[in-house]
Amino acid sequence: MAYSLKYRRHRSRRIGLHAVTEVRAEHNYTLWLRFDDGLEGHVYLGDLIGTPPFGTLWDEEKFRRAAIDPISNAVTWEGDVTLDPDALYRDVVSQVQAALH
Repeated sequence: MAYSLKYRRHRSRRIGLHAVTEVRAEHNYTLWLRFDDGLEGHVYLGDLIGTPPFGTLWDEEKFRRAAIDPISNAVTWEGDVTLDPDALYRDVVSQVQAALH
């Protein structure tokens, strides 16, 4: 356990890596996310559902079991379905920027 916490602290200090600190799966295959720098927003994943490896999340009950991997800070589900926190961060930032214009 101590090694994984040490590794997590090291990863979170690297430039360009973002950590998901909170996740909530909502209706219509949407995630609400909060990141370690305070940024928060929604990401729609409906376009991914039904495509490998996300096909297992078609059942909304399974989709609602989203969790945060304590080492990678990635959003994950059982069955080895994982979303990169940096990609999610970019999605939220682009939505925030679009709303400002």
